[in-house]
Amino acid sequence: MENVWDFFCDPQNLNAMTPAFLDFEIVRGGDEPMRQGQEIEYRIRILPGVRSRWLTEITLCIERDHFVDEQRVGPYKTWRHLHIFNPRENGVEMVDLVDYELPFRGIGSAVHSLFVNRRLKTIFDFRQRYLERRFGV
Repeated sequence: MENVWDFFCDPQNLNAMTPAFLDFEIVRGGDEPMRQGQEIEYRIRILPGVRSRWLTEITLCIERDHFVDEQRVGPYKTWRHLHIFNPRENGVEMVDLVDYELPFRGIGSAVHSLFVNRRLKTIFDFRQRYLERRFGV
């Protein structure tokens, strides 16, 4: 648990867990270990040739148990990501629960069906494969 928690508490490790197509870059706030109230600003590629600012805040952080990041500025209308760390006999189970809403109501719903849902699945699948290689299954 300590190794997994320490890995997630270092915002610089987000680069390794993020697919290259997002062109992920930490702009500010990623130079210290994660803590409640911390703001981290990123830039990501949301479409070819289109980059977006994404500012998140760590709104809850219970050491070696769970933490929450919430979007303050970014591509979503709302984004709340709960990371849960469950100790297991042979390691740690990590669970991601994401609540989000896209802007532009009806158009957002169509964009979600055509693009966003698939893209999020690709991103979290990439993260899972990376963590399995990094820590073992």
